[in-house]
Amino acid sequence: MKKSILLLVSILAINFTKAQDYSDYHPSSTMVNDLVHTKLKVGFDIPNEKLFGEAWITLKPHFYPTDSLTLDAKGMEISVVSLTGNKSLKYSYSGTKLKIALDKTYKRNETYTVYIKYVAIPGSINQKGSQAIHDAKGLYFINPRGENKEKPTQIWTQGETESNSCWFPTIDKPNQKTSEEIYITVPDKYVTLSNGVLKTQTKNSDGTRTDYWKFDKKHAPYLFFMGIGEFSIVKDKWKNIPVDYYVDKEYEPYAKQIFGDTPSMIEYFSTILQYPYPWEKYSQMVGRDYISGAMENTTCTLHDESALQKPGQLIDKNTWEPVIAHELFHHWFGDLATTESWSNLPVNESFANYSEYLWLEHKYGKDYAEEHRDEERKGYMYGREDFEKDLIRFQYKDKEDMLDAVSYNKGGLILHMLRNYLGDDAFFSGMSVYLKNNEYKATEAHQLRLAWEEVSGKDLNWFFNQWFFGNGHPKLKVAYNYNELQKTVSITLTQIQNLKFQFPLDIDIYENGKATRHHVWAKATDKNTFELPYKTKPQLVNINPDRVLLCELTDDKTIEQYISQYNYAIEYSSRKEALSKLADAQTSHTGALETLLKAASFDKFEGLRSFAISKLDETNPNVKQKSAPVLEKIATSDSKTLVQANAIKQLGKIDATKYKNLFIKSFNSPSYGVKAACILAILKVDKNAASELVSKIDDKNPGKDLSTAIAKTAIYTKDNSKLGIISKSFLELLISSESQEEADTYIESLKTIMQGNYPTETQNIVDAFVKVYPQAKNYEFGKFMLQIIQVSLQMKQQASITSFPNQSLKDQVKYISDGLDKMK
Repeated sequence: MKKSILLLVSILAINFTKAQDYSDYHPSSTMVNDLVHTKLKVGFDIPNEKLFGEAWITLKPHFYPTDSLTLDAKGMEISVVSLTGNKSLKYSYSGTKLKIALDKTYKRNETYTVYIKYVAIPGSINQKGSQAIHDAKGLYFINPRGENKEKPTQIWTQGETESNSCWFPTIDKPNQKTSEEIYITVPDKYVTLSNGVLKTQTKNSDGTRTDYWKFDKKHAPYLFFMGIGEFSIVKDKWKNIPVDYYVDKEYEPYAKQIFGDTPSMIEYFSTILQYPYPWEKYSQMVGRDYISGAMENTTCTLHDESALQKPGQLIDKNTWEPVIAHELFHHWFGDLATTESWSNLPVNESFANYSEYLWLEHKYGKDYAEEHRDEERKGYMYGREDFEKDLIRFQYKDKEDMLDAVSYNKGGLILHMLRNYLGDDAFFSGMSVYLKNNEYKATEAHQLRLAWEEVSGKDLNWFFNQWFFGNGHPKLKVAYNYNELQKTVSITLTQIQNLKFQFPLDIDIYENGKATRHHVWAKATDKNTFELPYKTKPQLVNINPDRVLLCELTDDKTIEQYISQYNYAIEYSSRKEALSKLADAQTSHTGALETLLKAASFDKFEGLRSFAISKLDETNPNVKQKSAPVLEKIATSDSKTLVQANAIKQLGKIDATKYKNLFIKSFNSPSYGVKAACILAILKVDKNAASELVSKIDDKNPGKDLSTAIAKTAIYTKDNSKLGIISKSFLELLISSESQEEADTYIESLKTIMQGNYPTETQNIVDAFVKVYPQAKNYEFGKFMLQIIQVSLQMKQQASITSFPNQSLKDQVKYISDGLDKMK
């Protein structure tokens, strides 16, 4: 699963710490009975959000004889429990557990099949979800009564961690494996998607259709999936394996632009893992109101609607491409070889996280991948409350707490270190051995270590004890001592954290613009000193130049040294660090500013060109004077549209009036990022001109950046005809407010919506707040969000009271009230 890490969390988490609760020990689940096969028949009462189900569950005792069976079955009405052959069984049901007395004592390898007839009512379930999920209901009905005319009716499921037992009885643990078949009956207009292969479709006399999906291999119950809706199916393939994309009809023409690299990804991952894609198909569906980024249901990944992009967005960047790679890689690491317990979740998530880097490196090159790894590192470093958590941890408060920046971000960073230590051949060969040894099984981190040790011949206990079964990271201070007589530099690293680490480390020594790389080994002691030779006094000593080692390093370099570091270092991380430090000195050091401008214009990687542009301090007159002509050239000639957009943003800060004609001309770009930058730049000086540009946009779903620009323009021009797009962008605007005055302006648009009869707009705002609140609730902004919804409820209640009897307003009051309950 790929969690959506919102900018909001990054902003708010910097100085926030939470007390951790490690009191409960969570081993893998004891296996009394083993799932063997699951057969389901399901139908729906969509308006009332119910599933009518029948389940035939085949099991056998794991080892010891047993005369009982306990199944997870949450929020259900159970009407029949029997053995195949209609022999009724005694049972008790608590609302979450179904305990069944079997007809006899069954021995190891003696199978039996239990039949259960039930109704699943997900709305009755109050079960904690992950940080991104306020209610883990397992089965979700989207717009089931068609009340929101802008949103289709859909049904989809979300199983991880243990929520699929909200829609079918099972042993809902990751160390179980079962084959499956499912008969799904839906109105004939709907498309269905599930695991495995669609075997038959049967039209029924009542206007429904029954689709029969069959999955013959074994996987964990949390990976079962159903997706239902009016989708277009865009077909693709890898070799002879179908690769299909299920999208809203509006996005059918663009599906291959969004997902079209999937076959190449399958080929690449199959090659490096020396293990061909193991399943009979691969489908990807985009669901509305999906709650957690994306989910790797076996053979059928479900994506958040953020995946849906138009050509105007894709020309800038396919922002969802790393997620597509992430979920696909899970089909080896997670679906094929599966964590035996949520404590071992990183054996799934760390690899999927790192696959994003692998794909980006393969397709776009090292700098592009390193930019992505830098963002992952920031995501881990922001959450300082996570530093005390082991990567593999058996003590946590709730299993959902494992879905965090340690299991994901840090796990991927650790794998990058191990890859560099072992080398590519040993690293990927070890992964292949692990997969072949553990295919269709539940597994744990020690089996990873054994596979890499088998291949490499190296003992890796030291690495796993530190990074997999330990916590934190090195915090290093560096000191230098140059001996001109002996031509050596003595480098002393001091570890200031409590638990000391041992690690390999690269050190580059620069003479005459060229680096000599030294490989050293730091012991797990307070201080490590390395004496390294040189011929002429170095221009620069660069420690951990490609930032392979996950650490915090305090290293006081001069501005001249950072200029040298940018000019001579080839590594993305070293160049970016230099630019960041030079940005701090740009107003006082001519060389610093010149280097920033040089990077903005000529750095080989567009990400660093954009970074340099964003660091220019346009409040300083000297910076404005020197950067304006440079930015003007970049805005009109850079080969990458996002770089152009960033230059336009800065020109808007310098003199929006002077460059107004440039903005109007640049608006003709096909790039939505450039269009958004032009609108916002012109809005600073000419609201009517900005509104005129907005009027030329005929795309009703232009993506986040352009939608935000349209919404902001509509707010400042008091254009209530665009309340729909304002409501969708309201939270994003509020988060990005640069002043209280700006935030107050946005609140005025909220008042308009909440004091009037705007059902769809009200739902848009409530939905956005409910989705983001679980990630923000422990921060001050979360409290602010709660207050906004509370005040919104009061305004809507007042509107309902003062109007003539209006059912629509009453419905809106209820919608806000229900949303508030979810947030509380």
